[in-house]
Amino acid sequence: MKRRPRPPRTRINDKIRCPEIRVIYGEHNVVLPTWKALNKAKELGLDLVEIAPNARPPVCRIVDYGKFKYEQSKQKKSDKPKKREKEVKFRVNIDPHDYSIKMMHAEDFLAHGFKVRIQLQFRGRQMAHKELGFALMEKIKVDLASMAHVDLEPKLNNRNILMMVSPLAPEKQRRKFRKDGTTVDLAEAEAAMEAYDDDDDDDDDEDYDGEEDGDDATDEVEDSDEDESE
Repeated sequence: MKRRPRPPRTRINDKIRCPEIRVIYGEHNVVLPTWKALNKAKELGLDLVEIAPNARPPVCRIVDYGKFKYEQSKQKKSDKPKKREKEVKFRVNIDPHDYSIKMMHAEDFLAHGFKVRIQLQFRGRQMAHKELGFALMEKIKVDLASMAHVDLEPKLNNRNILMMVSPLAPEKQRRKFRKDGTTVDLAEAEAAMEAYDDDDDDDDDEDYDGEEDGDDATDEVEDSDEDESE
């Protein structure tokens, strides 16, 4: 069984064996004997770090090694491809106007090449009518058919129904909800989506509280009827 080759380790200070190196620090860029470069690093209270071992002579930098590692780590993270996915949330009882707005933004994300995660959330007694949620997800799927294909069919997950769609090729995409052909800024689209989601949460909280109050009122009426019969 072949072993995976280990990634090359960064050599620092006494680990640098080459007798002569090119040293970079501040505005200086000079070739020095390694021992002199080490002394200079110690004098500055810093480290001698090899940054180009295959150069002739190898190139080293006098830096704070801890800070150097942190910057390298940050650079690697920024070089990683960003997740090309957005999320659009719906409710079972969504208003037709709000539905159109959310679908318009879903089209915007798809037009920019993002996958879109569609999430439908149930609150309170809505779980007793899961078929309404699946019916809405089917409608969403049909309405986005000219912009995307379905990667994950609508699936119940706890109190949510989830669906994942991916964009069609740009030349095949046909918008249904944004017909003016305007170019959309994604930051604005995301901000608008968050605003709508916050409004939905506030409305749902009021509806949910109303359901609870309604239950209490019903109980009070039933108690009153029992007292009168006695």
